[in-house]
Amino acid sequence: MNTRPAIDESTGPVSLAVAFNQDASCFSVGLDTGFCVFKSEPCELRVSRDFNAGIGSAEMLDRANFIALVGGGRQPKFPQNKVVIWDDHKAHAAITLEFRSPVQSVRLSKTRIVVSLHNSVHVYAFSSPPQKISVFETADNPLGLCCLGAKIIAFPGRTPGQVQMVETNTGNVSIIPAHSTPLRAMDLSPNGEILATASETGTLIRTFSTSNCARTGELRRGVDHAEIFSMAISPTNNLLAVTSDKATLHIFDLPPVSMHSRNSSNNSNHLHRDSNSSSNNGTGDDSGAHKWGLLGKLPLMPRVFSDVYSFASAHFEIEDNPRPELGGTKTIPIPGVPGGKPKKGVIGWKDEYTILVVGSGRDGRWEKFILGEAEDGRRVLVRSGWKRYLGS
Repeated sequence: MNTRPAIDESTGPVSLAVAFNQDASCFSVGLDTGFCVFKSEPCELRVSRDFNAGIGSAEMLDRANFIALVGGGRQPKFPQNKVVIWDDHKAHAAITLEFRSPVQSVRLSKTRIVVSLHNSVHVYAFSSPPQKISVFETADNPLGLCCLGAKIIAFPGRTPGQVQMVETNTGNVSIIPAHSTPLRAMDLSPNGEILATASETGTLIRTFSTSNCARTGELRRGVDHAEIFSMAISPTNNLLAVTSDKATLHIFDLPPVSMHSRNSSNNSNHLHRDSNSSSNNGTGDDSGAHKWGLLGKLPLMPRVFSDVYSFASAHFEIEDNPRPELGGTKTIPIPGVPGGKPKKGVIGWKDEYTILVVGSGRDGRWEKFILGEAEDGRRVLVRSGWKRYLGS
């Protein structure tokens, strides 16, 4: 019989969730005691609200005027089937939306509120009271994958691996067969012209033109299976950052979309071709990201030798205070977080050369990476700072 006393984990606030705002100038944190907002660079506390109860999701609009809150943790502040749009200027709930099942994620813009449930996406006008615009069925979406742009909303389709893309002005829906396995991560470029996707396999990232759904590129993160944590396209729409459970941050050049937009408009072949087929990745042979050099140009070689890899990478912290008594390699589950695993490796681009990576959990951590140039002209990624933002 185990007679040892239980380990006391109540030594400070625990971060249940973390998310950047639209321009990555701030990031919001859901805590087991409330929520807070930090300036992204430098990492400084801007807002702190103590509810003495848990917030499992805090999604911010612009600079924290409105924050979409969902209850979470061991003692949730709100039911997990409710979304509360919190007006922080007036310190009260401005809008409340209630659903029949738990909320997986919320996305905000100045005109839209988009709520993802396990098998549906609900779109509302951002008004008081909110007006429901549409509801879309999806495949299982436990991560609440959804991208909200100025003109486009993208989220999983009804079939695993597919993407539904909705034009907010017209309501027109396009279907992209992005992968043959369920989606794991998505991101929409700031200008709304590029959609990047990754599946549960985690080896390939595919990019698509939102104007005609044509595939514009295929990028290889690696050969081994990986769990993609986050993907984010840079402010100038030219670079893609990716993190995974390999504790590595990868930076890719994004293929251009202009040629595909001109030549492939309304081409149904792009909407229905086999997602496992080998295709032109949209980059030239001199892209500089071919990992295997001349091997990639030899005939009959496996395609992994000719695929486009990241041009720079760096390690980021992924462990969440592993306990020595557990061998130093396992982490203590977080009560109230699905699977006990807090989000790690969430990416925000401060500018074209500065990438921020934040994670939730007991070890709430902020890290800063800089893209630079080595003496031989190669682009390199260097970690320039880090901080435990909870101050513990």
